[in-house]
Amino acid sequence: MGKSLYIAEKPSVAQEFAKALKLNSKKHDGYLESEDAVVTWCYGHLVTMSYPEAYDAKLKRWDLSTLPFIPDQFKYEVIPSAEKQFKVVSKLLNRSDVETIYVCTDSGREGEYIYRLVEQMSGVTGKNRRRVWIDSQTEEEILKGIQNAKDLSEYDNLSASAYLRAKEDYLMGINFSRLLTLRYGNQISNCMGTDRTVISVGRVMTCVLGMVVRREREIRDFVVTPFYRILADISCENQQIEAEWKVVKGSKYEGNPCLYKENGFKEKDMALRAVDELSEPAPVQAELVKVERKKEKKNPPLLFNLAELQNECSRRFKLSPDETLKVVQELYEKKLVTYPRTDARVLSTAVAKEITKNISGLRAIPGVRGFAEHILESKAYAGLSKSRYVNDSQITDHYAIIPTGQGIGALNSLSATKVKIYEVIVRRFLSIFYPPAVYQKTAMEFAIRQEHFFANLRVLEEPGYMIVTGEYNPNRQAKKQSEGQEDTDGPNPDEIGTDKSGADRDSAEKEVNDKELLAAVGRLKKGMILPVSGFNVKDGETSPPKRYNSGSIILAMENAGQLIEDEELRAQIKGSGIGTSATRAEILKKLIQNGYLQLNQKTQIITPALLGEMIFDVVNSSIRHLLNPELTASWEKGLTYVANGEITEADYMVKLRDFILRRTGHVMNLNNAGYVREFYRSLEPYYQSAGKAGAQKKSDKERKR
Repeated sequence: MGKSLYIAEKPSVAQEFAKALKLNSKKHDGYLESEDAVVTWCYGHLVTMSYPEAYDAKLKRWDLSTLPFIPDQFKYEVIPSAEKQFKVVSKLLNRSDVETIYVCTDSGREGEYIYRLVEQMSGVTGKNRRRVWIDSQTEEEILKGIQNAKDLSEYDNLSASAYLRAKEDYLMGINFSRLLTLRYGNQISNCMGTDRTVISVGRVMTCVLGMVVRREREIRDFVVTPFYRILADISCENQQIEAEWKVVKGSKYEGNPCLYKENGFKEKDMALRAVDELSEPAPVQAELVKVERKKEKKNPPLLFNLAELQNECSRRFKLSPDETLKVVQELYEKKLVTYPRTDARVLSTAVAKEITKNISGLRAIPGVRGFAEHILESKAYAGLSKSRYVNDSQITDHYAIIPTGQGIGALNSLSATKVKIYEVIVRRFLSIFYPPAVYQKTAMEFAIRQEHFFANLRVLEEPGYMIVTGEYNPNRQAKKQSEGQEDTDGPNPDEIGTDKSGADRDSAEKEVNDKELLAAVGRLKKGMILPVSGFNVKDGETSPPKRYNSGSIILAMENAGQLIEDEELRAQIKGSGIGTSATRAEILKKLIQNGYLQLNQKTQIITPALLGEMIFDVVNSSIRHLLNPELTASWEKGLTYVANGEITEADYMVKLRDFILRRTGHVMNLNNAGYVREFYRSLEPYYQSAGKAGAQKKSDKERKR
C-alpha cells in the first residue's frame, strides 16, 4: 500500500498535522516520515511568476517600444531563497511510493495557488490528490478535514481565479508601472530633486492611494460653516429638560433664507433676535403638544471577520492591520481561534450545531467563565441556528473568526496585547448568546408661542449583551452622568459637512441616567404646561470628513471605497470589496513602504505623502480607471465569478487583455507630461518641508555636476 503525503503551508502547521495523525515519524531535512505517511511543508510561496527578461533578455530594459507586454504563455520559476525546500517537496511529490497527496495549505485562494504552482513546476502526474479544507487547527478539525477531503479537481475553479489574480496584478504592475515611469518619472524627479522616480502601480494599491488622496483634498477644500442653535431650558418638577428649536409648518421663520437647515441660523444676531422675541413678555411657558415613549432594542453585533477585527484593533490598541493580522494568525496557529483570513461575519449551520464545544472550553478563562457557564446552563445557544448569526449563504471559504475553546494554555506564553485581542474575539463571540440591550426612548415636542422645541431622552434599561462586551459599566455610566457627559452616537465620519454639535442627529437627544429626571419625564402628559426658565444660543460649525485611520481604510476597502458603519448596509454589498481579507493589510503596508502614504504610529491616522499625491495626479490624468473603487471592486468580483464557475478563465483574460491594450494605447498618445510641474506647484504649499528637502537635493546634485 502506498504512502500518503501531507503538504502544509508552514513548518508549524505541518507539525500540527503530524501530531493530529499521531505519526511515529522520523525527522528528515524538510519533512517528517513514518511507516505510512510523509508530512512536508512550503515556506509560503516557493514559486513565482518570471520577470519579462525571462521571456527575452531585451525586456529587462524599460522601453516604451516593448509595451504592452502580454505573453501568450506565462513563465514561472522557483524563488531562489526557497530552492532547497522546493527540491525536497518536488522530490516527495514524485516519489513512486507516494500514492495520495493531501493538500493542506491554507484553505483559501492564496493557499490553493501556493500548492498548484509547486505541483505545476514539479510535473506531478498519476497521483490521487485530495484537498483538506479546515477552519481551525484543532486536532478534531484537522482529522475531520482529512476524512472529508475532496478530490483536488473540485477546486479547479478556485485555482483558476488564483492564477488570474496573479496574472492580473502582474500584467497591470509590469505594464502600467513601466509605462507611467517612462512617461512621467523624470518630470517627478526634476520637481522633487531626486535621482530617479519609479511609479509603482497596482490594481488595488493605486485605488487605495486614490481613496486617501481624495479624502485629504476634501479636507483641504472644506469650508467651515458656522451656525447657531436655540435651546430652551424647560422646568419639570425641579428638573431641567433641554429642548432644541426647529422650524415646523407655521413657524415665523419658515422659508427664511437666514436659516441653517431647519434647526439653526447662519448669523448669530438673527438667533439672538429670535431669543429676544421668544423671551418677551415674561413669564414664558411651554405646552407639551406631543410625547411618545417606546422601547428600542440594540442587538449584539455580528461576529468578527478580519476587516472588522483590524478596525477594532486599530481603534482600541492603535495596531496597524498588518500587526493585527500577524497576531490573529498566531492565535490561529496556537489553536485559539478559527481561520483569520475570512470575509464572513456569520457561522455555518454545521458549526452552530456543535457550538457548545467552543463555549465549554471558555470556562477555563477566569474573566469570561461566568458568561460561558450562564450560556451553557440556560441553554442560550439553543436558537442559534435560526438567528442572524448563522447564514450559510453569506459564507464563501470560511465562517467568522471565533474562539475554538481549545489551546487555552497557550495564553500564558502570549504578550498582554495578544491576550487582549483574543479577549476581544471571545467577548464578541459570547455576546451573541445574550439578549439585546434595551433602551427606553422618550420624544417630546413643546410649543412656545408659535415656535416648536424638541427633546429626546434615552435611557438604558437593560444592558443585555453589553455586559459581556464591556460596553456597559455601571460605575462608568454614573461617572459620565455626574460629569454631565452625553453618550450619544457620534456623527458619520464619512459625511462631508458634519455638524460637530450633533445638529444632524435627533434633536437634543441625550442618554441619561438621572433617576429623578427620568421619573419626572415619565409623568408628563400631552397638554401639560411647563415653565421655561430661559433660552440660550449654542454655537456650532460644520466639520470636514475625518481622515482614514489604518482600521477605517480596511473597512472602506472591504466596502468598495465606502466607509459604511451600518453593518446591515455592509452586508448588502458583501463581495464587492477592493482586494481580499488576505491582501488588504499587505497592500497598505506596501503603500507606506513606497513612501506614497504616511502612517502615524501613535494615532494610526493615514495621510498621503507628497510623492503619493504626485502619483495620484499622474494616474488621474492618464489611467483614471485605476483610481475607481467600483471598477477595482468589479475586477475582484469577476475573480469570484471564476471561482464559482459563473464565467470562464478565458472570458476573464479577454477582458483583462483588452483593458491593458486600450489603456496603454491611450497613454502612449497623450501629450500631458508638462502638467507634472503644475501638479507639483499646486501641492508644494502643503509640503513645505518636503519641498525644501527636495530643492536641497536638487541643488546638491547640480553642484556635483
